[in-house]
Amino acid sequence: MAHKVVSEQGVCIRVVCVAFRISESCYRYERKLDAENDEVANWLIKLTDNHRNWGFGLCYLYLRNVKGFKWNHKRVYRIYKELVHRLAQRLQKC
Repeated sequence: MAHKVVSEQGVCIRVVCVAFRISESCYRYERKLDAENDEVANWLIKLTDNHRNWGFGLCYLYLRNVKGFKWNHKRVYRIYKELVHRLAQRLQKC
């Protein structure tokens, strides 16, 4: 919303941030969506297809200790939950 005000009305960023009560760093923040998330998802899909009884813990430990990836467990868990949620939706529709 703040971006819309700045672009359409030409108001100073600092004034808009004060009006919306957000910091300028929050206004300027851009989420980094990189190919690593896709790589994590692909690895999780491979592992869960090959080892159907593996949950998040075993998948994460395998990627961390055997494959040597240094991904944050919270990031891997977020992607894992998204994949499980999509799979559950597909199974419910059938």
